[in-house]
Amino acid sequence: MLDAAKVHLGIAPIGWTNDDLPDLGRENTFQQCISEMALAGYTGTEIGNKYPDDPSILKAYLNVRGLTICNAWFSTLFTSQPFSVTEQAFIRHRDRLHVLGAKVIGISEQGNSIQGKPVNVFGSAKPIFTNEQWKTITSGYNELGRLARDKGMVLTVHHHMGTGIQTFEEIDTLMSMTDPDLVYLLFDTGHLILADVDPLEVLRKYIHRIRHVHLKDVRLTILEKAKTAGWSFLTSVREGVFTVPGDGNINFPPLFSILEQEQYEGWMVVEAEQDPAKANPFEYALKARQYIKKTACL
Repeated sequence: MLDAAKVHLGIAPIGWTNDDLPDLGRENTFQQCISEMALAGYTGTEIGNKYPDDPSILKAYLNVRGLTICNAWFSTLFTSQPFSVTEQAFIRHRDRLHVLGAKVIGISEQGNSIQGKPVNVFGSAKPIFTNEQWKTITSGYNELGRLARDKGMVLTVHHHMGTGIQTFEEIDTLMSMTDPDLVYLLFDTGHLILADVDPLEVLRKYIHRIRHVHLKDVRLTILEKAKTAGWSFLTSVREGVFTVPGDGNINFPPLFSILEQEQYEGWMVVEAEQDPAKANPFEYALKARQYIKKTACL
């Protein structure tokens, strides 16, 4: 049984409104989103594109619903821009999250990512970092980790389809080239399955450097179609490759067991981007909440 005093359950707004595909969920309001999150039994949320920019306004909306901000995506641009560009944007992002009470900052290198491009995300188009790029990126992550630590926060790197940190080997390189006291891993079950990586193996190897967890399920029948047709990442999302835990094909109980055995502390966040016209956000949020309560006793 996961310790409910140390493990908190949140949900991302991406099931209501998709940041990368804004036509998905255009009709869903910010207030509806966070109200349904709370009604479904979650206590935390990540930040979506409809959330108010002003922290005081956002906190007021969240407080009345018993929600808190646990993390928010940040794109680093180390492969395409000078370090100072990312650094300045990161400090602004960090400071906003700090005011909101978040302890985690999730980042991904987007300087040469293909995740938003209309190309086969399962093929050879994904970026492969050169040795020099790895040095630039990991030294940059170490510095951002220091900036996060200055505010009592932790930096977590999100391995992600369509980026240079996608495979098990790339995760290994990231972990070996970064300071374990400054840079941690954001563990995402769905992205590992899409990358043909066993989530159990990653969890076993890096549990002590994992500080944030995304619970994302995968429909394997859709995944096979995506691979065969050479779909882009966003087409795969639009066609329903992802869903909430308990609705797809990932076996979550062994993952929960490792998190329990190793006394994981932090947030677990349901994050399942799909078309809300096909998958009602509240119904799927509730489905995931009931599944996690049954299988993780959380």
